[in-house]
Amino acid sequence: MNLFSFRKTFCVHWISISFLTIAALLLISPGVFAQKRGQILHNPTSGEAVPKLLLLRIVRAEDERRWDDDLRSLFRARNANVRSRAALAAGRIGNEAAVNGLVELLRHDDETDVREMAAFAIGEIESPLGADALLATLKETREATLRARAVEALGKIAAALPKEQEVRSKELGAAILEVLSFEARRRSAPDRLTILLGLTAALRAKPANAGPVITEFLTYSDPRIRADAANALARLKLKDGNDELRKLLISDSDPIVRANAARVLGATEDKASFKSLLDRALNDKDSRVRVSSIRALATLKDTRASNALLLRGEKLAKQKDLRLRGAEANEVLELATSLGRINQGLANHNLRVWLKTVRDDFGHNSPELEIALARTWPPELVLDPTNREAERKAVESLLLNWRVASSIAQGLGEIGAITESNKGPNFVRQLAQAILTAMLDYRNSGIHINTLVAVHSEYAIPDVLRAYAAFKPKDLAEVLRDHLKESDVIIRGTAADLLGELPPDETNARALIDALPVALADRALYDAALSILDALAKQKNAKANEAIKTALDSSDHLIRRRGVALLKANGVGDFSSRLGTVKTSNTTGDYERAVSRIGKQVRAAVITTKGSFTIELLPEDAPLTVDNFVQLAKRNYFNGLTVHRVVPNFVIQDGDPRGDGNGGPGYQIRCEINEGPYERGAVGMALSGKDTGGSQWFVTHSPQPHLDGGYTVFGNVVSGMETVDNVARGDVIRKIVITERTVRVRK
Repeated sequence: MNLFSFRKTFCVHWISISFLTIAALLLISPGVFAQKRGQILHNPTSGEAVPKLLLLRIVRAEDERRWDDDLRSLFRARNANVRSRAALAAGRIGNEAAVNGLVELLRHDDETDVREMAAFAIGEIESPLGADALLATLKETREATLRARAVEALGKIAAALPKEQEVRSKELGAAILEVLSFEARRRSAPDRLTILLGLTAALRAKPANAGPVITEFLTYSDPRIRADAANALARLKLKDGNDELRKLLISDSDPIVRANAARVLGATEDKASFKSLLDRALNDKDSRVRVSSIRALATLKDTRASNALLLRGEKLAKQKDLRLRGAEANEVLELATSLGRINQGLANHNLRVWLKTVRDDFGHNSPELEIALARTWPPELVLDPTNREAERKAVESLLLNWRVASSIAQGLGEIGAITESNKGPNFVRQLAQAILTAMLDYRNSGIHINTLVAVHSEYAIPDVLRAYAAFKPKDLAEVLRDHLKESDVIIRGTAADLLGELPPDETNARALIDALPVALADRALYDAALSILDALAKQKNAKANEAIKTALDSSDHLIRRRGVALLKANGVGDFSSRLGTVKTSNTTGDYERAVSRIGKQVRAAVITTKGSFTIELLPEDAPLTVDNFVQLAKRNYFNGLTVHRVVPNFVIQDGDPRGDGNGGPGYQIRCEINEGPYERGAVGMALSGKDTGGSQWFVTHSPQPHLDGGYTVFGNVVSGMETVDNVARGDVIRKIVITERTVRVRK
């Protein structure tokens, strides 16, 4: 459908619908607009559900990222649920103009639920304009949930503050620690939510002297509090609690606590924990603890771990059909990665033999194994029995299987990284660079291979470019400029990213300026345009800034938003007035269908090559995200797609038709951030920035509190988590079956 003709037709219908909507609301809910503008909210309020017609208006405004008087007026609605839902909409839209109204709700609304949502929304906008009201709320109220949401919001605001507001950032960080200290002092009656959200706020704000305060929560009886405290220490790389964490690693009954303890000890390179980490890496019953311990040992780089870890790897690799065994396959790749780090530069014959064997088992398409070989025995990647065919084999892999070529490139790139400081000629380094050069020139290789399926050789080129850049060749800029002219969006985006990492250069700036109009005309993916804009901003000259201004005329909201942000950061001016609203492709029928699911049980049965699991979708929390997922599933969009990302004890990720992590359905959907937490089995929308969702989604293996409030939670796995745990990269989604049914309420 033509977007512009649709909008013209839709506007006529929507005007008539708007009048009918208002009339209907006044008839069915006379208290919705009963309060006067500017009135302090101290009168009784109703608790009726948000009327459907009004909810449709709110959802549409969110989708368009439109903040106006229509929504602002809902802050004065008699119905508390309407005020709360309008506050959430304001947070999702993210317009700083809504902050004053949210502060009014936070400070004066009689309903605690409304005040809590106002605090949450202020945090989502990340505006320092709301910080004082949040600080005052913390000092004045003892309402537990409100305090929790206020401290959560302060963490988001502090994390978003620019460097020039360091003093303010320290003030907010100190307030977060004060809240945590208060909760730590009252162990007889602590508030769990305040502690959990406070710990996440601390890891976001990164306040000074956070270690001793966070460490106090390692001894709490609640395992989730212990786990989140360890998570915060791991992400902040603080060693204050290491004495206690060594005990938790061995003795704690909760596997997430043990796994997070291992993460901290690895992040802080705690050599005293070596024996305990090795014991857990080999013997813990929970795979999440084992992989976290294996990763931690890699940071210690203690070669005493090599033999034991290698024996473990050899045992796993001997099992039949390793690639079909998910958890074991994931663990083998973790072992290979760690053994490569521990043995970097060392001649370990047994390890080399094992890595080559496992590489064959995995079909040569696992970059972890190529990188491990590059670290431990680089000649393996550049030499062959005839010592002459390495370049040809690499090009053939590119023409036959882009995943294999991508893995080869990442291994060769590691050779460039680890030999960068070497002085003088390096034979292996020269051969690796020559292979990458041949891969970049694969179209002119003279090699022709006939296949019955599309190979998509271009999907590997971004990894080849990144690997080539690791060698810092003299012709790098020229090669990257040439690839700015490629047809593939991701290749152009990668070339722009790498050009942006080079010192400012007039020739590069000219090439980027010339490439921008083509990228702005892309319709399926905007990765190239966004990357080119970022690279232009780093050129720091007037011509580049003028080119960035042309992005303000783009029909895409994401591009306009990036242009506004870059121009402001470069001191060119504030062009926020050019942001406008999103030209959404959703119709009235789309909104009605999405909202109609609220109150129903909506489930997705995901059938994979490893088994099945069931997702309970959350249409009330994320109606448009759920609708997008449901519509894609009903179109069989996910059928046959490869699970392209698996990070043990973190997530599995799917939904990319390219299979390289860069694909999507050809459009973006807006985030619908909500208060849903990322517990084990939470289903979220993958992003490359705010409002960049499409078809990629993920499931968490364990709680991931740092994702809360940043990624849309739109479902939870209610059965089959053992399948999720067993999924490995390369597994396939056979199909997703959606069921919707009305839930009968017993009277």
